[in-house]
Amino acid sequence: MSAPFTSLQRCCQRSALLLTVARRPWSSSSSVSPPALHTRFLLFLTQRFYDVEMLLSWRSQMKRKSIEKKNAYYGYTQKYYGPDIASAYYILSMRGGFRFVGQSEWFLTDQRGKFDWAFLEHKDKPIEEVNMSYTLINYTGLNNLEGQRSLRTLSLRGCPEVDDWFLARLHTLQDSLEELDISHCPRVTTGGLAALRNLKGLRRLDISSLPGISSPGLIIILLEEMLPLCQITASGYDHSLIEEGGDEQEEHMQGQR
Repeated sequence: MSAPFTSLQRCCQRSALLLTVARRPWSSSSSVSPPALHTRFLLFLTQRFYDVEMLLSWRSQMKRKSIEKKNAYYGYTQKYYGPDIASAYYILSMRGGFRFVGQSEWFLTDQRGKFDWAFLEHKDKPIEEVNMSYTLINYTGLNNLEGQRSLRTLSLRGCPEVDDWFLARLHTLQDSLEELDISHCPRVTTGGLAALRNLKGLRRLDISSLPGISSPGLIIILLEEMLPLCQITASGYDHSLIEEGGDEQEEHMQGQR
């Protein structure tokens, strides 16, 4: 958006001096010719362009505020219903799903975001599995899950707001978390993956198709060294890059010998 904006802005500067002229009433007796058609058209586009820019900026701000509102801390619910019900309500409000410890039934939302309020009957029962895939959960919303000391599985597949700060904060779940899926998260980079070293209890980790990392082979090596007991899944990358990483890993092992 910046390149077209700069180009059009330059055109606007060139035609700024004609703006007053373009707005004058013209008559057949005027000694000065009216501005050319292309000049008037350019001025028209300039005015509309700034209107669109303002609209897009306002829309972006409203979208950001909406995301922050959805991820607000559910302190009131936690105060009157406890941390387990508060976490459950937050998950369902974000169109996610979960399963309580010792139960096979999952609480999920339908296509319209509606859900069954029967989860209120399970007060003081911790959550064991959470699926927040393709939701708008972010760094702030993670506050609503920090009280879950029995959370074993967390799926964040395709979450657009999950970033490095989010992953760094997952250390609050290090005592229980065993399975983590952060595949297809566009804002995750190498720095965020390095922060996963605190999750010593991880047994399964899915980092498939992360556009924010450029050397998946090396990343896999680092993760395997940091989390030796964890099974790492990393599909969706260029096979040659994976092989290159494997060759470097072999050289690294030979050097240690």
